[in-house]
Amino acid sequence: MRFKILLAAASLLTLSACATTQDAALRGPVKASYPFFNERSSYGQFLAGQAALRDGRTREAADYFGAAGVLDEDPGVIGERTFTALLLSGEVTRAAQIAPRGEDATEAVKRLGILTRVVELLASGKGKEAQALLKAEPIAFPHRPAAALLGPWVAAAAGDAEGATVQPGLQNDRLVQYFGQLGQARLFERARRYDEAETDYKALTSSSATAGLFVLDYGTFLERRKRAADAVVLYDQALGADPTDAGLKMARARASTKGAPPPLASIKQGAAQNLVACAATFAGERQSQFALAYLRLALRLDPEREDAWLLVGDLLNQANDHRGAIEAFGHVPPSSAQYATAQNKLAWTYQESGDKARALEIARQAMAAAPGDRDVQIALADLLRANEHWDESVKVLDPLIAGEADHPDWRVLYLRGIALERAGRWPEAERDLDAALKLNPKEPELLNFLGYSWIDRNEKLPEALAMVQKAVDARPQSGAMLDSLGWAYYRLGDYKTAVDKLEQAVELEPGDPDVNGHLGDAYWRVDRRVEAQFQWRRVLSLEPDDKQKAAAEAKLKDGLGASGAAATSTIAHN
Repeated sequence: MRFKILLAAASLLTLSACATTQDAALRGPVKASYPFFNERSSYGQFLAGQAALRDGRTREAADYFGAAGVLDEDPGVIGERTFTALLLSGEVTRAAQIAPRGEDATEAVKRLGILTRVVELLASGKGKEAQALLKAEPIAFPHRPAAALLGPWVAAAAGDAEGATVQPGLQNDRLVQYFGQLGQARLFERARRYDEAETDYKALTSSSATAGLFVLDYGTFLERRKRAADAVVLYDQALGADPTDAGLKMARARASTKGAPPPLASIKQGAAQNLVACAATFAGERQSQFALAYLRLALRLDPEREDAWLLVGDLLNQANDHRGAIEAFGHVPPSSAQYATAQNKLAWTYQESGDKARALEIARQAMAAAPGDRDVQIALADLLRANEHWDESVKVLDPLIAGEADHPDWRVLYLRGIALERAGRWPEAERDLDAALKLNPKEPELLNFLGYSWIDRNEKLPEALAMVQKAVDARPQSGAMLDSLGWAYYRLGDYKTAVDKLEQAVELEPGDPDVNGHLGDAYWRVDRRVEAQFQWRRVLSLEPDDKQKAAAEAKLKDGLGASGAAATSTIAHN
């Protein structure tokens, strides 16, 4: 059979005990090539590789699959998994060497393998071979857009001047339309056909669908043509729509002083940009493995491409590969317009991996290096909030909010409002939250946070009930918001409705001690005392904080008083 090791897993797990002399001779070189090789069977290595790949540990997966393939006479699926793991870990050259090509290979992996081989040939300076492969083996779904976008760049690398300036097109594919036109503009510029290049650049920046995407591309073209004043006008128009864009601000500063513009993208860099665009599309569709594979291919062509490294870090973080994400974010240099973004992401990666001290250290260093950078200020304030440094978070945000008094941002007001509420400075928090809600009156998070804060304080209950009901209507699957609604009914004395809403909330948030405590209180008020005690005991099993623990223990001892007042939580459902 094609993958015979699946026939008898139990017996194969004992193969290492009866290895032949030939098997023993293999072990030395196998161990050298695959650090994770041990005396287990190929099936064991395969399972270990599957687990590593599923967990986002792509480098380990490649080693496990590689060892499994060496041990098994007919690697089959193992070979495909090894190829995938190598590609996802960034080992593009090795992946291209073993890309599945035979009739037994699955079509999806084979198509990705062809694309990988094309990119490797292009990266190795073998443009004619890359073009020949692309023509001989057309790449179908889901990699057809990438193949179409690469076509002109591969033609340029092969010396095919005519093919290089033909704009690719796929029916109803806007990604190919827009980035194909960008590629044509750049390749026209490479061919010194400047009028035709500018026609493409203008078309891209004048269209409402793409106006903001390609301003830097057109602007740097103008700068290279010694038209810095025109570039400044273009950058100013774009900054009018997005005054916080660091890349635009840096470009404008350069053009205004007639500094040296970025050089025209090389063939490899142009091809890499198309792959990054395809990767972003896959990421938006939650096809994270395809997205990561494309980013690795892009980085094979342009190892210093910063937006690709940022996306790699994001995807690795999603897979809980924090070590890999830290490495990816570290590729963005301090001179980059993306450096502040990279440092923010790096700090949050350390936070999520449990190293909170390092996270705050990085965020504070970034703030010291760029004290006026808005994104850096917000990132530090948010990290301080996450680490319960409430007052310090407020101090970071105070000058930012004061400086934006003419055009306040509801998100920044909301962030400071959270920190003020947690710091016990409720009147100030209420002021910020109310101001934020006036700027964005339909935002569910704001409606819920302010509404719950009033409910928890037994204030403005009818108004608060209406607010959290709006939040639930917008997000009916939010357990936190349903809890707020149930708690509002509890405060108003409608215990039956409170039970109904809080039971729904617990179904959606079964591990939240606050939600479980609220349901216990509601059960008590409708004389379901045994169930109430069960919920309070459950609170104690859910790693409650000291206040939640003390409240649950007190209620288990004495129940609730006859007044209807129950111990409440300070968790504000954000």
